[in-house]
Amino acid sequence: MGREYELKFSADSRKIGEIQKKYGGFSSVTMETVYYDTPSRDLRRRKWMLRRRLENGRPVCTLKTPLPDGSRGEWETEESHIGGSIEALCKLGAPAELQTLTAGGLEPVCAARFTRLAAVVEAEGCTLELALDQGEFLAGDRRLPFAEVEAELKAGSEEALNRFAQALAREFDLTPQSQSKAQRAFRLADE
Repeated sequence: MGREYELKFSADSRKIGEIQKKYGGFSSVTMETVYYDTPSRDLRRRKWMLRRRLENGRPVCTLKTPLPDGSRGEWETEESHIGGSIEALCKLGAPAELQTLTAGGLEPVCAARFTRLAAVVEAEGCTLELALDQGEFLAGDRRLPFAEVEAELKAGSEEALNRFAQALAREFDLTPQSQSKAQRAFRLADE
């Protein structure tokens, strides 16, 4: 299991441009994400997130589950179809319950399309990925634009990542974003 620890902040295009200018060295990735659940929303009730994402056209299926410390368990596999990813995710260590829950089928619920500018940043006490995301959430015919900054720990301490992220937020007047992209996309689908 991978363990994901990241901090997110709401931003706007101007702030993203300023951060990009300061840190440089960003690569661009086009992301097209579809979030899935069972017809009875079994995954959402457990606060699990199952998605298929195209990253510059490369398919990646991911399951994320909450962990007691506030981070998330994360399993990923390259797979073209979400249904074909379930067994592979479980073989990687995802909860075996996933196979039982999804046996009755999966359906797309909502989506997100965005461009990610990503750079690896060496900060005092940690290595992190700094991601600058701009795009939109989609649910039926509804669209909701977003822009956000993510700082994801790759190596080192959570405390060091927290210090870096807090300093970044102060410098660029960023607002903490407590909800994941999936949560915001599902909320749009609920409206």
